Amino acid sequence: MKSVRENSDRPALEAAPPAPAPTKEERDAAAGEAWAYEVAHPASAEDLTPVVGTNLRRLRIQRGLSLERLAKASGVSRAMLGQVELGKSAPTINVIWKIARALAVPFSALIGHMPTGGTVRMPASRSKRLLSHDGKFSSRALFPFDSPRSVEFYELRLAPLAVENADPHPPGTVENLVVSHGTVEVSVGAERHLLATGDALLFEADVPHVYRNPADAEAVMYLVMTYSIPAP
Repeated sequence: MKSVRENSDRPALEAAPPAPAPTKEERDAAAGEAWAYEVAHPASAEDLTPVVGTNLRRLRIQRGLSLERLAKASGVSRAMLGQVELGKSAPTINVIWKIARALAVPFSALIGHMPTGGTVRMPASRSKRLLSHDGKFSSRALFPFDSPRSVEFYELRLAPLAVENADPHPPGTVENLVVSHGTVEVSVGAERHLLATGDALLFEADVPHVYRNPADAEAVMYLVMTYSIPAP
């Protein structure tokens, strides 16, 4: 039997050196893998760098944000944001997600192409409609879902004798409503307004409001909703 001394004279096996810590870029890439399914896009084969830069600048200005304020909100450096806006730097998926969350927009708003003019046809058969839980109130968007916007246009339909309760919208939101067909009673806080065909109403919609159809025929309304633009 070999002595303990003999065993101790043997050189100890060297432990494998620890793996180097991942770089920030590697961490960003790993985090981005969780969102890989979100990036499928018809234009994915294109160079999206100028597209992202144009969309970023437009959305930032719409919200009245400086590069410094957006950097603080997103965790992306001011220098990086500036390079992205100028189309001089291709952001990673993770960086785009950070910017999208800070701007409160979907991912597609930063990588999608914004129409620059021309005509957009929106067939009624393919329109986007939202229904109330009982199906008596419907809202149809009359604008394309190409990007977030500060003004939206809707067609509203309210079934006979139906009532729709609307929660307060963000502060500064204004609704401009016109009745195209029928009669509608609109309650805004403690105020009540009975509108006949052709009547319009403009009101601040950051309080609870109610649409009621007192007649036995469907009411049709058109609504322009304007959202407040954040102060710089």
